[in-house]
Amino acid sequence: MHSIDIFQVNSFTQKAFAGNPAGVVRNARGLTDEMMQLIAREMNLSETAFVFPSGDCDGDVTVRFFTPSTEVPICGHATIAAHFVLARTGKGPGVCTQHTGAGPLKVETAEKDGACQIWMHQKTAEFSPAFDTAISERIVAALGIESSELLEGYPLQIVSTGHSKVVIPVRDRASIVRMQPDNKELIEISKAIGCNGFYPWTFDSPDAGCLTHGRMFAPAIGIAEDPVTGNASGCLGAYLIRHGLLPVDSDGLASFYAGQGHELNRPGRVLVEGRLSHRNDSISIKIAGEAVIVIEGQLVLPE
Repeated sequence: MHSIDIFQVNSFTQKAFAGNPAGVVRNARGLTDEMMQLIAREMNLSETAFVFPSGDCDGDVTVRFFTPSTEVPICGHATIAAHFVLARTGKGPGVCTQHTGAGPLKVETAEKDGACQIWMHQKTAEFSPAFDTAISERIVAALGIESSELLEGYPLQIVSTGHSKVVIPVRDRASIVRMQPDNKELIEISKAIGCNGFYPWTFDSPDAGCLTHGRMFAPAIGIAEDPVTGNASGCLGAYLIRHGLLPVDSDGLASFYAGQGHELNRPGRVLVEGRLSHRNDSISIKIAGEAVIVIEGQLVLPE
């Protein structure tokens, strides 16, 4: 029998028992796909990140992400967690390329006010056509609210910055809080629309430091609710810029904090920065967060 180093890290917070927990295997060399899936199931967190160092001096890494039931192309909070572990176990501040199922992405590690802050560059935003009334009403009903509770004049729409989400604008936090999703129906909708994450959000934030507040449901990949979701926050940033809800400066830049996790008693916030290209109207997104290691140990593997 042999063992591997494994960590549990809370992302988008600096406190234990808050933010979004992720598993991190610091060096996954030699692990099969089957073993990584078993480890993710054993960790029983929304995602576990498996890091494959390149061995080259450039410090680039390959990272794969597994939920307890399947592999996903990219995960924001697990990226933050993985690079926080690397920073705290020998890899200092700097920039590297993270190779993922969503393609190569730049990750920056920096020290800010004594804390380690991880910046994750996401893919250029892609927008699907707004849903028609029938699909929109089906999604809203599956979340347990009424269409009248949506933010009037703004569409339900799939946005992707690497891992797509249905962005759902809601009028106030009361509607967000009382959502009781029908997971079976959301799974069926996911199959029909080709997107497994649903991100209702509102400007009615309980945190004065956050512009928005949201929740994220992805039962189709085994996540009933995710506490604080980096990818969804990036998709939201792109949506806000595209629909004129987040003004950009003369350089096309805008930033805000997206809050999440209060309903699960795991509050956290994601710093989102977007850039609107004046040349081709494209929107690039990067997100940032802090993290804290809450568990560090050895996982004993069978022969």
